[in-house]
Amino acid sequence: MTVTSTDTDVHVAPSGSHSHGGSGPTGSPAERFTSHDPDDFAVPTGREEEWRFSPVRRLRKLFQPFAAERSIELQTELPDGVTLSTVGRDHPLFGTALTPADRVSALTAANIGDVLLVSIAPDAVTDGPITLRSIGKPGLNYAHLIIEAGRFSSATVVLDHVGEATVAADVEVVVAEGAALTLISVQDWDAGAIHVAAHAAAVGRDAKYKHISITLGGDIVRLTPSVAFTGPGASAELVGLSFAGDGQHQESRLYIDHAMPQCSSHVVYKSVLDGDTARTVWVGDVRIRPAALGTNTYEVNRNLLLSDGARADSIPNLEIETGEIAGAGHASATGRFDDLQLFYLQSRGIPEEEARRLVVRGFFADIVDHITLPDLHQRLMASIDARLGAVAEPAESQEERS
Repeated sequence: MTVTSTDTDVHVAPSGSHSHGGSGPTGSPAERFTSHDPDDFAVPTGREEEWRFSPVRRLRKLFQPFAAERSIELQTELPDGVTLSTVGRDHPLFGTALTPADRVSALTAANIGDVLLVSIAPDAVTDGPITLRSIGKPGLNYAHLIIEAGRFSSATVVLDHVGEATVAADVEVVVAEGAALTLISVQDWDAGAIHVAAHAAAVGRDAKYKHISITLGGDIVRLTPSVAFTGPGASAELVGLSFAGDGQHQESRLYIDHAMPQCSSHVVYKSVLDGDTARTVWVGDVRIRPAALGTNTYEVNRNLLLSDGARADSIPNLEIETGEIAGAGHASATGRFDDLQLFYLQSRGIPEEEARRLVVRGFFADIVDHITLPDLHQRLMASIDARLGAVAEPAESQEERS
């Protein structure tokens, strides 16, 4: 693979100080501006740092309030120890984990009607995943979801998005002391779907949070996951996979706020781009505040280009405000498909198309392996293979081999 370097920033500030308004060439601020009032955010033009990579002309309909058309059907699977309810914006958990950091998120919070609340009971260990499947039809939609993981609970939540819709969504995750929560968000939309969502987690003392994002379909998918530690000893792992084809824009903007001591975060995102107009964006901002002693953090982004015109933007940023940390770093690389790898596999008798699939499968393997749900794992690998031109294998053949 031919590797090219991308924009990277590391900023070390004296303990007790912080920067305002921007932090180096990328302009990613250490202190993000947040507000629940949509009017506090100007209508994006594409010149703003948080929107400069996004196709703002194609997102205009989300920059103003709209009448929600409720064109998404929700199917749920809830194991024992889990309840699903509908609450209002006056619920005490609303806004606990998420204060909007952009206009779309603020408009969603201001205009949402029904808020879905998933409550995982304290000490509950679920015997299967909590699944919320959104089946979209053309139309404009707002969505707001709150996931509450009670003390010392353990659960996996799957947000599965299929069909075609335009949706602006806010997802709040509150992980209480000692809880372990895995959130898997699958964007497997049909062509034409637009999905702009903010995912925000508040992770308590000694809690473990894993956020897995899988983006395969849709016209535009823009996710902004964020993590704030609210107690010491907590950990967060953010893992992402995206596969962009012609005309697709897939964007991930991460923000991890280390404000508590002895917390850790680990980020691994990978993208494959197959199409002359395919586009991916990854921005990873990590802030280590003066009080975050003993922090250990690392983020990695890798991009594989299968077509000459494809473009991947990768920008990791670190803002370090204390020298008393366990470790902090980042890595980023973008490269084209290696013809030597292809030649090697073909020299072993493997046809060219199969060789390409093997290389991409290997590139994604460590990401997909984070998904321990067999049915979902198999479905995602089948979808990746289909995008690479593989013919689906009959189910009976799979059963005979297993």
